[in-house]
Amino acid sequence: MGSPVRTRIAPSPTGLLHLGTARTALYCWAYARHFGGQFILRIEDTDIARSTQESVDQILQSMRWLGLNHDEGPIFQMQRLQRYHEVVEQMIAAGTAYQCWCTPAELDAMREKQKARGEKARYDGRWRPAPGKVLPVPPTDVKPVVRFANPLQGVVTWDDLVKGPISIANEEIDDLIILRPAPEGSPADSLGIPTYNFAVVVDDWDMRITHVFRGDEHINNTPWQLNMHRALGATIPRFGHCPIILGDDGLKLSKRRGAVSVTAYQEAGYLPEAMLNYLARLGWSHGDAELFSAQQMVQWFDGSHLAKSPAQWDPAKLAWVNAHYIKQADDQRLASLVHQQLQTRGRHVALDAALVAQCGLFKDRCVTTVELADWVEVYHLAPTPDPAERAQHVTDAVLPALRVLRDRLGSCEWTKEGVAAALKQTLADHGLKMPALAMPLRLLVCGRLQTPSVDAVLALFTREEALDRLRDV
Repeated sequence: MGSPVRTRIAPSPTGLLHLGTARTALYCWAYARHFGGQFILRIEDTDIARSTQESVDQILQSMRWLGLNHDEGPIFQMQRLQRYHEVVEQMIAAGTAYQCWCTPAELDAMREKQKARGEKARYDGRWRPAPGKVLPVPPTDVKPVVRFANPLQGVVTWDDLVKGPISIANEEIDDLIILRPAPEGSPADSLGIPTYNFAVVVDDWDMRITHVFRGDEHINNTPWQLNMHRALGATIPRFGHCPIILGDDGLKLSKRRGAVSVTAYQEAGYLPEAMLNYLARLGWSHGDAELFSAQQMVQWFDGSHLAKSPAQWDPAKLAWVNAHYIKQADDQRLASLVHQQLQTRGRHVALDAALVAQCGLFKDRCVTTVELADWVEVYHLAPTPDPAERAQHVTDAVLPALRVLRDRLGSCEWTKEGVAAALKQTLADHGLKMPALAMPLRLLVCGRLQTPSVDAVLALFTREEALDRLRDV
């Protein structure tokens, strides 16, 4: 490549980090890392009414949690207003931008007349300077916007990294507003607020961005951006537009539908390596590989093999991926995560060797760390057996064996092997099969009928706690 690869992710701080944005960030990060380049984090905070510091903080936290470390930034657009203003002035002087005094009412009337004539609704260029054209006298009671003087003829063409060659005629797009008056009293009151398409161009130019991966909802923005790059004499980055992610109902995954933020899945007990693995496969593949690390993805991700069709969010597939990583995770790390989960539930549990052992015992049964915390909680919450299940399993026929076992548990070696020996001897003495004794034992001690091997579960209780739960047999 002719210059060092520089990619960026540019979320808007008007909410949590959306899964689609997280996938784009992953692709940009992996591409930069693959080619030894830089990954830049930019915060597009020009939506003054909706941008919040809380959203900024949560975006940064989500990026850290995913492990998508940036090399530069975060860079905030609202701290670059002077730069946008300078570029606008240069463009007006060069004739590639101009002021427009149309009011919203005039624009609405313009569109209605165009629709009535069966034409595409678009700005008609009434304030655009042209040789021999006499412009109206600017009204004194209207603050002007600044519009980009888009080329009137020709075709905008680019070779998309995902879609391939794309062409859009300049006649299909109009003179885009690039600077609006700022609300009175806002930090940008004297300068105005740049619009998305203009600020993106200036930012990518100044930050020397070489490759842009983003959602394909931005395809229609690309012609304006390419034309502005050319008007400024700026180096044009390569664009790759990734298809949207569909929800499990076949509709576009959006902030307004379901738990679609990174934060939501973190709180639901998913591991970051599982989220990265799953997000990567939503629109990209490397052969038949389904499970791979972030380091492997960096090694493989060269911008090829990106899907051209929308991917569908599959909660069951994500659960399978997360369960795999939970099984592979270090028990100490899981204990720390479970400890946090239990703390939020008001369970003040020590982060000790016992908790580590409990996580190691149950992790093979769990999809999330929330489920793992549910299992571990049996050690810290008094059991409440279902009355019907108790009546079914804790019968008069098995009570004598349970009492003998309780006595043996009071004196046996308190290990998995010691508990197993006490169980085996009790079964032999009473002529019972393991389920006949294990089911009521699980119910009385754990409050549930299904657990891993009952001797392993019991051995992770303290002897005193186990005996206390069997005191009423």
